Amino acid sequence: MVEQLDEVTIRIATEGDAADIARVHVRSWQEAYAGIVPDAYLASLDADARVAQWRTYLREGPREEIRTWVALSGDHIIGFVTVGPSRDEDARRGDQEIFSIYLDPGTWGHGVARDLMRSVIGEVGSTTTITLWVLADNERARHFYRRHGFQADGVERYDEIGGESLLEVRYRRG
Repeated sequence: MVEQLDEVTIRIATEGDAADIARVHVRSWQEAYAGIVPDAYLASLDADARVAQWRTYLREGPREEIRTWVALSGDHIIGFVTVGPSRDEDARRGDQEIFSIYLDPGTWGHGVARDLMRSVIGEVGSTTTITLWVLADNERARHFYRRHGFQADGVERYDEIGGESLLEVRYRRG
């Protein structure tokens, strides 16, 4: 748990950030999705197992136009966001998608997610359409997205997570 944050800086992630990103990713999932995603699945998440995936992803990346930024307090990574071209079937050329945005749970409520979101919007442009998918039962995240100009657009899908089919809602901005 983070008691006091130093000044937060945002920069593009590097391969050397893989372990810290994996740690934040797992801790955030375990906290944010408690009571939404099956407990056994959340308990099975292992940051060490995800380090290699993140290292490969950051080194080779799926495509050059997909970017991951990290938020740092001092020299500690406390959050990250990944953005790239929308993968949705109805996406238009130039539409962007936030694939993930996660923070260390100890930093929630300190403006770090806001800083990451502002970095994304600043990078892609305030008039660019940005979409993202959020679990329907994740009210905290849905509220955050609405505060940043995203609205549910009526498109929904089910995603299999931990052996359960969970409803996701698409949000759109722009």
